[in-house]
Amino acid sequence: MIKAFVFDIDNTLYSYDTAHKTAFQAVTDYVCPAFGLAPDEFAALHRQGDRLLRQRVGAVTAAIHNRLIRYQIILEELGQPIRHAPVMANLYWSAFLAAMEPGPGLRECLDSLKAQGFTLGVGTNMTAEYQYAKLEKLGILDAVDFMVSSEEAGAEKPERRLFDFCAGKVGCAPGECVFVGDSLEFDARGSLAAGMIPVWLCPEDRPCGPSIRRIASLTELPGLAAALIPSGKESAQ
Repeated sequence: MIKAFVFDIDNTLYSYDTAHKTAFQAVTDYVCPAFGLAPDEFAALHRQGDRLLRQRVGAVTAAIHNRLIRYQIILEELGQPIRHAPVMANLYWSAFLAAMEPGPGLRECLDSLKAQGFTLGVGTNMTAEYQYAKLEKLGILDAVDFMVSSEEAGAEKPERRLFDFCAGKVGCAPGECVFVGDSLEFDARGSLAAGMIPVWLCPEDRPCGPSIRRIASLTELPGLAAALIPSGKESAQ
């Protein structure tokens, strides 16, 4: 008996790649003239900053996504004042949120699942603050019953700990949760290993294994839910 649908956020509910490209360009446009860098030089420094951040954090946790710390590290490597770090972070997130648009059929999908009686949650890597901001920008925060971020769980997908947190918030067994995400490794295989029912959001017809269901769009999900539970709403109670 399925009781809940749990969603990844980035590249599942909207296009992270599109928003990131816009936001990264905004930071590049600020940094390059300020410090006399070419765009490819800043891109290389950004990759180095990411590596150093991961080394310093020393674990795969939500802190590896912290852009303020990453920009601080880049500035320290450049020998530039760290006062630029919050400016860069604010530029990034302002441009990112402004560029976000809901994925096709997102609201209709959530409303349909709600109407069928399912609990809706989010299971996401990254810090809670900006994941909340994303849900608000997408206009779906009111449809979400719970969130588990890797910041709260203390572990990132595909670690089982985050998926167990999700099932715990629903108050059910992992096998009563469907997990929906765009990453075959982190979302689909991670949730499968945790005992959940994985749904892989992938527009391309790619192999995923017999235990993973693939959808090309969120518009397919309400129909899949009905197929998983033929009796509909009553079985979700």
